[in-house]
Amino acid sequence: MWLLLSLSGNKTWLTSMICGLCGLVSFMNNQKQQKPTLTGQRFKTRKRDEKERFDPTQFQESIVQGLNQTGTDLEAVAKFLDASGAKLDYRRYAETLFDILVAGGMLAPGGTLSDDMTRTEYCLFTAQEDLETMQAYAQVFNKLIRRYKYLEKGFEEEIKKLLLFLKGFTESERNKLAMLTGILLANGSISASILNSLFNENLVKEGVSAAFAVKLFKSWINEKDINSVAGSLRKVGMDNRLMELFPANKRSCEHFSKYFTDAGLKELSDFARNQQSIGARKELQKELQEQMSRGDPLKEIIAFTREEMKKANLSEQAMISIIWTSVMSSVEWNKKEELVTEQAIKHLKQYSPLLKAFTSQGLSELSLLLKIQEYCYDNIHFMKAFQKIVVLLYKADVLSEEAILKWYTEAHLAKGKSVFLEQMKKFVEWLKNAEEEGAEPKTWLQVLCLEDANYS
Repeated sequence: MWLLLSLSGNKTWLTSMICGLCGLVSFMNNQKQQKPTLTGQRFKTRKRDEKERFDPTQFQESIVQGLNQTGTDLEAVAKFLDASGAKLDYRRYAETLFDILVAGGMLAPGGTLSDDMTRTEYCLFTAQEDLETMQAYAQVFNKLIRRYKYLEKGFEEEIKKLLLFLKGFTESERNKLAMLTGILLANGSISASILNSLFNENLVKEGVSAAFAVKLFKSWINEKDINSVAGSLRKVGMDNRLMELFPANKRSCEHFSKYFTDAGLKELSDFARNQQSIGARKELQKELQEQMSRGDPLKEIIAFTREEMKKANLSEQAMISIIWTSVMSSVEWNKKEELVTEQAIKHLKQYSPLLKAFTSQGLSELSLLLKIQEYCYDNIHFMKAFQKIVVLLYKADVLSEEAILKWYTEAHLAKGKSVFLEQMKKFVEWLKNAEEEGAEPKTWLQVLCLEDANYS
């Protein structure tokens, strides 16, 4: 301090000294705050973002080794697969897993086995070709998928793929796969939508699809019945597609029926024939609706209907049901109950000649009555219109007193029974009385204008 005071006379030197000290302090502070930096670009990565390269070799080695150790003991196979799911990545290598269980190793496109990997002789394709063995294999797949639910979708995709590879397999391998698929379909383990693969043009053309379908449906029906088959096919919209198992030039009801009947599957051919008939009826109904909507002359509609009835080999009872549905579907009905009856009477009066042309038999009249009852029950606005519709058709000679009395006493449906019988009670009593007194019921009915009459 004293030195500074003694040198205070030299101001220039003192200023320089002080500035130097301040600079030193500032430099030391900066040195403390600076952090080391790396040159170049740096990327942050996380372990979960690093994707492992797809390499099924090690996975296949593990599965093959385990299957070779368990051999033909399918209980041991199921236990091995259950335990291995905790160690091996089933989710990532599902296709590899199923390829091995079915064919013994990874399948290349077309269905041939890959040469560069170890295979196992203990798989579906090397098993015995009988239903009991296939049922045991189905249990292995069922247990595996129940344990690891996420494999469900992958298994369906595997079956679809295998069906496309059918030409690459031997006949025995195809038979085993067909039996297994039928069992899995019967048990609901896979959806019937997998059958779309069978409609592949190359498989169909060479007859592979039809031959495979025989084995598949036999095992399916053996596990359940034809009703199970029908229900599953309808669920996925395939009930009308079975004809596609054959080439276009053989796609007929007669060929289908003979092929599957000769193969011991008459119930399947009957089902397909029935489906074809239903399809034809729907088309006929649609065409009739369009003719009515256009206002085509009744003579033309009747002539067309007779021709189609003969062509489709339909009974009059079946035909009158189609006609009734077409007549009632060709108009947009009023939503008000008090107005819909009047609208229905006017509409049915117009088409009564068409209905009359196809009710020449008592059974046809009864079929029509049952359709009317069902329609009025299913469409609540028509509940009170039933009696007036029946009376109208009686007056128009569409329905006879015999048919009405039979319907009333024994042949009616359970649907709306109490309501409709009550509506018809007085009219039926009147019919009976007129019959006993020997009067001509229809003449009397017309005189009394029975739409509003008291039947007494």
